[in-house]
Amino acid sequence: MAGLIPQDFIDDLVARVPIADVVSSRVQLKKSGATLKACCPFHQEKTPSFHVNAQKNFYHCFGCGANGNGINFLRDHDNLSFNEAVEELAKIAGVEIPRDEKVKQVYSLQNKLWDALEYANLRYRDALKGHDSKAIAQQYLKKRDLSPEIIERFSIGFAPAQRDFLSSSVPPETLKSLITTKTVSDKYERLFDLFQNRLMFPIRNSRGKTIAFGGRTLGDDKAKYINSPESEVFHKSNELYGLYEVNQSNRQIERLLVVEGYMDVISLAQYGITYAVATLGTATNTENLSQLLRRCHNLVFCFDGDNAGIQAARKAMENALPLFEDGMQLNFLLLPRGEDPDTLVRDEGKEAFEQRINHAQPLSEFLFQIYSEGLDLKIAEHKGVLKQRAEVQIEQVRSKVLKNALRQKLNQITYQRVKRGAFQEQDSARDLVSTKVVQDPDTSLCLALYYMPERSTEFLRVIAGHSDYRHASEFADFLQANELSNTNAVLFRLATDDAGHRLRFSSLFERLDWIPESTEIQLVADDILTRLVKEQKRANALKATKINKLPSQMTDEEKQALRSISVTKSQ
Repeated sequence: MAGLIPQDFIDDLVARVPIADVVSSRVQLKKSGATLKACCPFHQEKTPSFHVNAQKNFYHCFGCGANGNGINFLRDHDNLSFNEAVEELAKIAGVEIPRDEKVKQVYSLQNKLWDALEYANLRYRDALKGHDSKAIAQQYLKKRDLSPEIIERFSIGFAPAQRDFLSSSVPPETLKSLITTKTVSDKYERLFDLFQNRLMFPIRNSRGKTIAFGGRTLGDDKAKYINSPESEVFHKSNELYGLYEVNQSNRQIERLLVVEGYMDVISLAQYGITYAVATLGTATNTENLSQLLRRCHNLVFCFDGDNAGIQAARKAMENALPLFEDGMQLNFLLLPRGEDPDTLVRDEGKEAFEQRINHAQPLSEFLFQIYSEGLDLKIAEHKGVLKQRAEVQIEQVRSKVLKNALRQKLNQITYQRVKRGAFQEQDSARDLVSTKVVQDPDTSLCLALYYMPERSTEFLRVIAGHSDYRHASEFADFLQANELSNTNAVLFRLATDDAGHRLRFSSLFERLDWIPESTEIQLVADDILTRLVKEQKRANALKATKINKLPSQMTDEEKQALRSISVTKSQ
């Protein structure tokens, strides 16, 4: 339904609902002069730096830079989509969102399905506490050492071994919705429930609405676990079990642990690891990953160490490569054979298990471990096989920095490395640096300047004053001062140097073992410069908000900077 809510209504809604009412419903605010303040809900802090300006109807944190209106706050605080945040704000205001008839019909159907599934959820929870055959489910939970608090947090229930437990005494309209979601089947002469003699795990969306169920058999059924079929409100490739509970348990999600099963998520939470989610019977796909990365850029994939687990980890890695952007961290944890998070955390406890998480393999290492499987890299032909396997996947990577880092590692593995100094008297420009891919952004820009000295003025405009780019700034200053416009001119100037410049820059490239082509270095440099420009725009925008300017008081450049932040967040 995205895009079908009139913009005029959204603007009026934001203006109508006081930002203080929205924020105070979730954060305790205190009066501070003309504003209200609190410790920021988006980062850890002891001294309040989060301010709400009731007069101008926006919030701003001077610590982390979080800022915006009521919709922005609800999206970030409650992890809602844009439309969900508008709906929540409309609920606070007590108004109905105007929609066309077709959208109203879809929305009405969804509400009916949500209500029916929540009815089923409550029935299952009641059965766990009071049904005549509840003992079998309670004994299983006791055996798994799950506390009443965890059972309540995840709303675990029980579907008795009864054909018509749900369908026998349900209101007609609710029954119709349960049949629509296939929780109850009318395929044969008599109605029968999909879930029978099973421990029930409600699957909830980001707003906490029950959209489906997973059920674990308490008998000898061939299918140990079954999930609800897909419906108007449930598409398993788009959902993650436990994500709602993660949002409820963590004010700010620093990282997410992706596991394989319901009990893995629940047992980890029992031991205080409250940031685990599970895919729903499918490999970690692009939809799952996109949803995860919208919420957190630090993901750890945790799989069993058997062949199936390794293949699942490989699939997750390959799906993640095209989505990877600078600033993301993707790590992989393979557990000992025969172990899973559920059994292992109960055996060794939270601290030991989190040590495993902290030492998970980064994507850049895991990729080569996977593609080196079965190869002897002392054999030249096997190096060729690795190169063929890995290059196809490396080309999928969106991040230019990661792509070049992976190429570096591939070349380190498949080519003999040679070390030399830099800016020594050489016969060719290629000999000036020896052989290695760039290790850090500062060195990347230095190498780009060596290949493209004519861009020194452009580089300086962006990196001047950045402590992280000291070497590149000094090298660009030298190139600009000496009016050097091509690589040969740089080599000649240094070869005939009598002012100490050759010695001054002699260590710029001494850590390099291999370099990509000049065109690749140019792409890396352009990526770095673009990022720095965006950071500067963000800083300008934050500076504008810090002095509490109204939009009408901002310059076009400041407005553009704020828009750039909004675009970045929406992506």
